[in-house]
Amino acid sequence: MPAVGAARPSPESYIPPPPIADDAGRPVNAANDRTAPVQRNSGAPSRFETPAGGNVPPAVPQQPHPGAVADSESVAVNTSAPAAGGVAVDQAAAAYVSRETPTREEDDPPLAMEAMRAVQILNPSGEVTMPRPDRTRVMCVANQKGGVGKTTTTVNLAVALALHGNRVLVVDLDPQGNASTGLNVPHHTGVPDVYDCLINSVPLEEVAQEVEGIPNLWCVPATIDLAGAEIELVSVVARESRLARAIAAYPGHFDYIFIDCPPSLGLLTVNALVAAQEVLIPIQCEYYALEGLNQLINNINLVRQHLNPKLEVSTILLTMYDRRTRLADAVEQDVRNHFGDKVLQAVIPRNVRVSEAPSYGQSVMTYDPGSRGATSYFEAAQEIAERGVKEPVSRNA
Repeated sequence: MPAVGAARPSPESYIPPPPIADDAGRPVNAANDRTAPVQRNSGAPSRFETPAGGNVPPAVPQQPHPGAVADSESVAVNTSAPAAGGVAVDQAAAAYVSRETPTREEDDPPLAMEAMRAVQILNPSGEVTMPRPDRTRVMCVANQKGGVGKTTTTVNLAVALALHGNRVLVVDLDPQGNASTGLNVPHHTGVPDVYDCLINSVPLEEVAQEVEGIPNLWCVPATIDLAGAEIELVSVVARESRLARAIAAYPGHFDYIFIDCPPSLGLLTVNALVAAQEVLIPIQCEYYALEGLNQLINNINLVRQHLNPKLEVSTILLTMYDRRTRLADAVEQDVRNHFGDKVLQAVIPRNVRVSEAPSYGQSVMTYDPGSRGATSYFEAAQEIAERGVKEPVSRNA
């Protein structure tokens, strides 16, 4: 037997410890001529077997502690031991099983689960589809507060819906042209853009470009020329409905039209509100985003009363959610208490992949489809699609 206090073998290896030599150089735990072999299950009340003879004293049994794990090789289970000893052995065995038995999370490694999410989002086979609405849903993504995720939300929702069987058009109405950058659509000076549609009445189909690598997705880009449209539209007849007329004259059919608005409440945003039927408001989980929300709602109500009676705030999406802060949770509770069911259950977390994707001219759905940001936007797109129609997500026959 090993000396009292010697290191116990690890439960993973079950390799007996190396022999320990006594003063005479003879292994203590080795059998000699005067030592009888160890008798297992001999009926002794002790948990450890005692040599029948020899000069090696029997080891003192150690008391079990909460972190101890039973060693099935070096500890003999005595079937005829008293009930108290049996209970101790059973508890140690139960603790061992609960530690070593793999859980569901261990069965599915993180890389495997990430790969499953990536396949679900990219949908390479095309067999998984989101429900398509009966009519074209024109959604204006607006919030006069900058940096809340309007462009990121527009791009990723459009890509998610297009990858799952919907025909989607993105209208970049922001002079910065970030939505065009995120979809890798040329928008340098000289490229036909939405400015030509608003000022020169160019048909929308002549300006729309197919997005490379994403089927069923088109984009109307924005160039720097759009920065002067606010001033030029002042003297134009029916200046508030220029975009609505361009969309109505488009000969093709889309399931979704997303209009990415600039961070202001000028004529460009008013054109988007007049052209849209629904308003999607991304709200950053911080106080400043809530402060300007009341003014945005007032402007939407004015447009509804005077220019577009069909306009309604249909969707609220919480973005840049940081679960480590109490502020994010407080903002979420305030928004859900005020808007109720209009707030999507999906919440977009702070994720570096979402910020990295535009630098590669991609959305996060294609840049890193297994990331938390891509998964959250996919869930948001799925929820928007299911709210538009009552049919669940289906598979093609």
